[in-house]
Amino acid sequence: MDKIIIRGGLPLHGAVQIGGSKNDTVAIMAAALLIPGKTVLHNVPRIKDVYTLSKIFCHLGAATSFREDGALEIDATNLTTSETPHELVRQMRASFNMLGALLNRFDTASVAMPGGCDIGARPVNFHIRGLEQLGCKLNLEHGIYTGHVSRFHGADITLEFPSAGATQHLMIAASCATGTTVIENCAAEPEIIDLAMFLIACGARIEGAGTSRIVIDGVDELHPAEFTVIPDRLQAGTFAIAAAITGGDILIKNAVVDHLRPVISKLEEAGVDVSHTPDGFRVRRTGKILPVDIRTMPHPGFPTDMQQPFASLLCLADGVSMITETVYESRFRYTTELARMGADIRVEDRTAIIRGSERLTGAPVTCTDLRGGAAVVVAGLAAEGETEIDGLGHLDRGYEGIVTHLQNLGADVTRTGTYQV
Repeated sequence: MDKIIIRGGLPLHGAVQIGGSKNDTVAIMAAALLIPGKTVLHNVPRIKDVYTLSKIFCHLGAATSFREDGALEIDATNLTTSETPHELVRQMRASFNMLGALLNRFDTASVAMPGGCDIGARPVNFHIRGLEQLGCKLNLEHGIYTGHVSRFHGADITLEFPSAGATQHLMIAASCATGTTVIENCAAEPEIIDLAMFLIACGARIEGAGTSRIVIDGVDELHPAEFTVIPDRLQAGTFAIAAAITGGDILIKNAVVDHLRPVISKLEEAGVDVSHTPDGFRVRRTGKILPVDIRTMPHPGFPTDMQQPFASLLCLADGVSMITETVYESRFRYTTELARMGADIRVEDRTAIIRGSERLTGAPVTCTDLRGGAAVVVAGLAAEGETEIDGLGHLDRGYEGIVTHLQNLGADVTRTGTYQV
């Protein structure tokens, strides 16, 4: 079994280059299935989710390959089937977004109920209702959704919750629909804007991405394009928190500060010095960690994907902090792992109450999900003694080369096993 071993207590120093966004890449890859021809994507992270999607694409008849310059080529010209391999689809939630793309290429398509991290119910009903409003007939049997549509048609859709996944899925599906689609109460994350920019580069007509109302005028077909994925704001935020918890000094390069303002604001509130640079920001801490209260919200609020590593930082704060999770109902499983390291955390419904202590101690822990994995890595960097982390399959879905990056920043960290993406 692969494990990460961290001998904590060393302040991190140096610079780290942030790679491409996981959440952006997987959405754009799903959209590429709409397009006959060769799509070229730059700044694509070499992570498990990208390789899983590539395997699914191969099954569908699409060719994917990384070029020598690091760009990912996707050629979806000759799709041979619209039936996805269900055992792969169940490994990641974003794979469900292929349904809308495949229904634009075929009259029928089938995709299994998605998998990914176990952080709550995360139902796909927002996706399903939106696709049905676009004219699709859907049937669920044995855990597999099968859709039928001759062609999507424009519709007025109001999401009950500003779901990023549903917004992305409906943007993809509506891009080649007849007529105009209006999506109200949609998500506004940077990855939504970037997906819209990719689709526009391919000939789509989309306005309003980044606001609560997106208007899509359907076109007959899209054409291939070359596109660069935005930096991963969640990876950047994780390294910023790692600098803070270790009392280090890290220059985080190739990061978009505007994408991280809620996280940076809370770091500053916690007594961390954050300064902007031409291509990112610098994070330093020399004083105490101050307690803060956090409430996760859809963008531009504090991102749900950052509360777990931030909780690790607050475990060493000089006082009591509270984190309230409003997006997913089961996102505190990781707190049990932090408790093994000496953290004083009590969970009441959707709120974690964290009483800061003077130290954490190394212990055997596991990655309960992708960002929960980031939380125990961050905690291990500051803990006394040795932290042994397993369950790395979750971590590998979203963090490219995290062990190498931490080693380059001065952490005493190694990985055992025979890991291959």
